[in-house]
Amino acid sequence: MEDLTLVIPAKNEKESLPAVLNELKEYNVSIIIVLEKNDVETINSVKNFKCNLVYQKINGYGAALIEGINNVKTQYFCIFNADGSFDPKELSDMQKNLISTKSDFIFASRYEKNCSSDDDTIITYIGNFIFTKIGNIFFNLKITDILYTFVIGKTKDFRELNIKSNDFCFCVELPIKAKYSKKKMITSKAHERARIGGKKKVNAFKDGLKILISMISLYFSR
Repeated sequence: MEDLTLVIPAKNEKESLPAVLNELKEYNVSIIIVLEKNDVETINSVKNFKCNLVYQKINGYGAALIEGINNVKTQYFCIFNADGSFDPKELSDMQKNLISTKSDFIFASRYEKNCSSDDDTIITYIGNFIFTKIGNIFFNLKITDILYTFVIGKTKDFRELNIKSNDFCFCVELPIKAKYSKKKMITSKAHERARIGGKKKVNAFKDGLKILISMISLYFSR
């Protein structure tokens, strides 16, 4: 896997991030870790690893990803979790499929045939099902897992989208704006592993409401 940079948002991930970076040692990728300057324990946990640290100017999940991708110097970027839930074995096929199909973005999915998740809950499953349906009905996205941000894309194309969400609304703004911009998107099969440590940072109801409002706003801003 050449010309690929993993962008890893890593707020309070001291438990899992070293294990993730150890697993990634055998892969030919660049790594950018995005975190807050005051997250000293996570910073110290990766001192012995070969990676670039980027400190967020604005707090939030979306802000971390925007900051990280804006620092990517390779042709392709990949959003990659710090909690161990993404399987790096899937990276190669994702990038190959992106290139062979001449697509701009590829979205991994836990809900395709023979796919699964060890980390999903009934609440997140239902919420994702609803938001994915909204995305496909109102935006014709044709993806099956809108909130799973295991994504590989062309760095140049991402920057053209002018993503603004600093929070978890980033998850829906990316595919919707990609659709509006006539970017080619495809889906890839994935298995979500159980997280190594820490807790989900998503508040299912609070963040779910924000995501719904964001989708309504994006719909009427076309």
